[in-house]
Amino acid sequence: MKTASLVATLAAVAIPLAAHANAGAGHAAPAFTLTDIHGKTVNLADFRGRTVVLEWNNFGCPFVEKHYGSGNMQALQKKYGADVVWLTVNSTSTASPDYMKPAAVDTHLHEVGAAPAGYLMDDPGSVGRAYGAKTTPHMFVIDPKGVVVYNGAIDDKRSTNPEDVKTARNYVAAALDEMKAGKPVTTATTAPYGCSVHYR
Repeated sequence: MKTASLVATLAAVAIPLAAHANAGAGHAAPAFTLTDIHGKTVNLADFRGRTVVLEWNNFGCPFVEKHYGSGNMQALQKKYGADVVWLTVNSTSTASPDYMKPAAVDTHLHEVGAAPAGYLMDDPGSVGRAYGAKTTPHMFVIDPKGVVVYNGAIDDKRSTNPEDVKTARNYVAAALDEMKAGKPVTTATTAPYGCSVHYR
């Protein structure tokens, strides 16, 4: 990532809560159909009855690199993979310098040991806009009834420092643990942080 681009993304760390009201906690998750990096069609409706995690991603973003470079995101995907459907979504425009073709994404996923149930390409940005996804990462948890129960940041350490993962409060993990215990999600909405999604 070029220096000017990095400065611009770092300046976009704080995102107002109102900016992601499209898929607010307590509301039905917007339906979508996307194609994954292997050319398979993935429909959110296919996972009705299961918990779904949506993770907005752009491997060119230093905030995303924080969570993958530290192994944090992969650990979450593997820990909860048996209980939830973890879908990584990329809404980066094909015109963006950060855009990666599906084959390159597939290679990178293997290099970093990532294990999402699917990596979905949304280069038109329609799904990202439907959810109001503003940053990479921006996390959503959808319950088995298709209702958003968490929308926001992955954790409370708003930095690019991988060391901060060790002491962070992980909102996604907390939400999933509470759901598994049959409890309501205590923190359902937070302000996401990261790089702005590079929409078309």
